[in-house]
Amino acid sequence: MSSRYEAVVIGSGPAGETAAAKLAKEDLSVALIERELVGGECAYWACIPSKTLLRPPEARAEAARVAGISEPEARWQEIVAYRNYMVRDLDDSGVVDGYEKRGMTVIKGSARIVDAGRVAVGDQEIEAERIVIATGSEPQLPPVDGLGSIDYWTNREATTLDRVPEDVIVLGGGPVGIELGQMLRRYGAGVTIVEAAERLIDREDPRVGELIAEALADDGIELRLVARATAARADGDRQVLELEGGEELSAERIVVATGRRPRTGELGLERLGIELGERGEIPVDERCRAAERVWAIGDVTGVSMFTHTGTYQARIACADIAGSDARADYRAIPRVVFSDPEIAAVGLTMEEASERGIDAVEGRSDLSRVARAATFGEGVGGEVGVMADRDTRTLVGAWAVGPLAGEWIHQAVLAVKAEIPVEVLRDTVAQFPTFSEAFRPALEDLEL
Repeated sequence: MSSRYEAVVIGSGPAGETAAAKLAKEDLSVALIERELVGGECAYWACIPSKTLLRPPEARAEAARVAGISEPEARWQEIVAYRNYMVRDLDDSGVVDGYEKRGMTVIKGSARIVDAGRVAVGDQEIEAERIVIATGSEPQLPPVDGLGSIDYWTNREATTLDRVPEDVIVLGGGPVGIELGQMLRRYGAGVTIVEAAERLIDREDPRVGELIAEALADDGIELRLVARATAARADGDRQVLELEGGEELSAERIVVATGRRPRTGELGLERLGIELGERGEIPVDERCRAAERVWAIGDVTGVSMFTHTGTYQARIACADIAGSDARADYRAIPRVVFSDPEIAAVGLTMEEASERGIDAVEGRSDLSRVARAATFGEGVGGEVGVMADRDTRTLVGAWAVGPLAGEWIHQAVLAVKAEIPVEVLRDTVAQFPTFSEAFRPALEDLEL
């Protein structure tokens, strides 16, 4: 059996869904192929359930910092029920019906590219005038002997749990490890985070790692930095992680949070002449083109593994398909860790700026300098950093650690994107009292 479509989208995570919907609005016949659940990793096992589970203990912690407020009760079964509601009970039938009512065809199964313009799904072969690849990413397992032989968790098991383990070892101190570790600790599990690098979230400014390490330690999380895992094994109903040097850690569950890799296996990309990059990603140009009449978007490109990057790339690819001169610009993609306090960043770090030959200078400010911190709660703190190019006198990066940092980082996102002069930013009036006021003293601290 063969069908013909003007556009075939492989993968229905946020990037694929956005592309399919936009192409359908252009009156193209669209087939959306999905091997699991329509909505993808973000909707069912990552962003949505993790943020849903993070919010109740965050609210409890916020209440504890507010004068005169009793700490609210956490009702686990109600939390689980709401999590299940948010992930649609892992049932995408309603979503599939919605797409089909909008004129799109949803095909369940693993896609395999036969050659240019042809995609196979099981026994069905599809002719495609255009192919958009949005197959996302999958957990990347570290080279730890024996890990594959035990019943470890990834983000999927951690975000769909019905019972909190007694204790866990989180392997990896990046964004996912920080979020899952804090979430599990605040629901009562003993937590140890094992990170091979010298600091947590080492992609960001060193001070960011210091601040979140202090917050996690205050929560009772044990941190093992510069600790390399070498082996793992089961010991009855416990799991054991061996560290370099011979030390052993034991917990009910090991949670693997050591990054993700693009999902490209068995797609048949070689039939299109596509050679994968060093990290297994599909290389794309500034229009998200991967080959003739083929586009790749989202995590599979390895550009920036965030939901919002994937949907941005979907907009770029669809605009290109529609004939617009759209080109992707990744200089100002925000990065947020939804821990407590939140971590937010955009653009370059000082180290990255130096590597690129930019004569950069940093300015910092403490949240204690703005009234909003004290009105928000007792003992609320945090810091802000901004990085500017001395030559252009514009921001090239910024970071913030503090309450709701993921919301107010966007002032810096726009500044980096639009290359707004520091003089204009210093002359901008922020609402009193807000956390956004912290940017002014940081900007004034810049020695340009």
